[in-house]
Amino acid sequence: MAASSDQRFSTRLGLLLSVLGIAVGTGNIWRFPRIVATNGGEEGAGAFLLAWILFLFVWSIPLIIAEYALGRKGRMGIVGTFAKVAGEKFAWMGAFVGFVASAIMFYYAVVAGWCVFYFLEMLTNPLPLTEEAATGVWTSLQSGVTPLLFHALAMSLGAWAVWKGVNSIERVNKGLIPTLLLIVVAALVRAVTLDGALEGLAFLFTPQWELLANPEIWLEALTQNAWDTGAGWGLILTYAAYMQARHGVVQNAFITGIGNNIVSLLAGMIIFGTVFATLGDTMPRGEVLDVMQTSGPAGTGLTFIWMPRLFAEMPAGSVFAILFFLGLSFAAFSSLISMIELATRTFVDAGMNRPVAIGAVCGLGFLLGVPSALSENILANQDFVWGIGLLISGGFVATAVLRYGVRRFRLDAIAGAPGDVDPGRGWEVLIGIAIPAQAVVLLGWWLYQSATTIAPDTWFNPLEPFSVMTCLVQWALALVVFIALNNWMQRRTLAASSAASASPTPASSEPAP
Repeated sequence: MAASSDQRFSTRLGLLLSVLGIAVGTGNIWRFPRIVATNGGEEGAGAFLLAWILFLFVWSIPLIIAEYALGRKGRMGIVGTFAKVAGEKFAWMGAFVGFVASAIMFYYAVVAGWCVFYFLEMLTNPLPLTEEAATGVWTSLQSGVTPLLFHALAMSLGAWAVWKGVNSIERVNKGLIPTLLLIVVAALVRAVTLDGALEGLAFLFTPQWELLANPEIWLEALTQNAWDTGAGWGLILTYAAYMQARHGVVQNAFITGIGNNIVSLLAGMIIFGTVFATLGDTMPRGEVLDVMQTSGPAGTGLTFIWMPRLFAEMPAGSVFAILFFLGLSFAAFSSLISMIELATRTFVDAGMNRPVAIGAVCGLGFLLGVPSALSENILANQDFVWGIGLLISGGFVATAVLRYGVRRFRLDAIAGAPGDVDPGRGWEVLIGIAIPAQAVVLLGWWLYQSATTIAPDTWFNPLEPFSVMTCLVQWALALVVFIALNNWMQRRTLAASSAASASPTPASSEPAP
């Protein structure tokens, strides 16, 4: 097997499918419909969709362009790329970005395990006919060691998927992502043919214009874009280190961002169509929306408690339920393997043997995910802390480009690729000014929300799951450690890279243009 740093995606399609695997995850299917419902008005949720689409182009795609370019230019993982591009004194920034994605991996594997459990449950048992029965399935999952077993299964499958580096990652995603898209389309066709589904679709796409005067709508739309496209996580940067030099970054970034948001819209149509068709005859619209807005413990309410019950009331609901949770499992797994690869590549860059690195990442990932597997409160806390931490990560990615020089970076790393387009001065303004400003505003808004609305009486308590202080303490601990280790990390990573470059290698594995 070629050295990890020598590998390349064999085709542009393989790269795009793998990066779509990063972007398309549970955030598209699990979180997006609930957030849309929460930010809709009495007439519809179309105003939120308009704000959400706008931020795709002023937050997500500019950052995705930067990540593609950083990965292709640095040809290393997140720490080495920051040390090369931003400067050796800023390796700690890359380490923080990488740690945020890895901290999400710890509990995301637990959620992936839930998805697999529900797929098997839908496959082998009758659908729950009442809310009590649906809640009983969830309670059964959370009892005993079941979450740990499925958490271990998810990490083991992830280790298998990344074992041979980009070659196995590409093969897995070439199977997962087309199958996932077929499942989504099949589920959509079934959902929109249900009696009453069109009312749900009409609500989803009808704009209530006065809602655009509410700043919270815009901030929630930006937050959703930051969370569900994978922009600024460092994951796309990691995969882009394996892209062929002849493949441009701008077109890939637009395909990635737009493709991700299309999947979110399709998922929203499935959920809105199903919920309105199933509940529309038995309760008024306000109560239907309450069902969609109720997150439940650790955000589980709609997906894991209500949806199985709704499927039970539909014709051929069992088949629909199996497809839904199979698709959700595929979405979770494709994102999980990118998180495992990010951490693995970081250790490989520092000189560790790849199999040993995979064992360390997946072993630690399992152990550090055990608290989230055993406690929904801990999982919710980690999701809150590191989900908001992604905003810092996005700001750090923009900072790396700023350190290099925005115009210089565009000319050196983006413009001029055969068959690609130059993003121009507009991208320079977005990545150099708009992205850092959005990161600061959004981070401040979330902390303000925590202090005034989410946990106003316990904002100062670091043991409160949703307090300001729990975020500040956990972020500070990570930052202090990485800043203290900065010189060691950059020396070890760049030295290992230099040694690998100096050693004899076989002919390039990259096909000629």
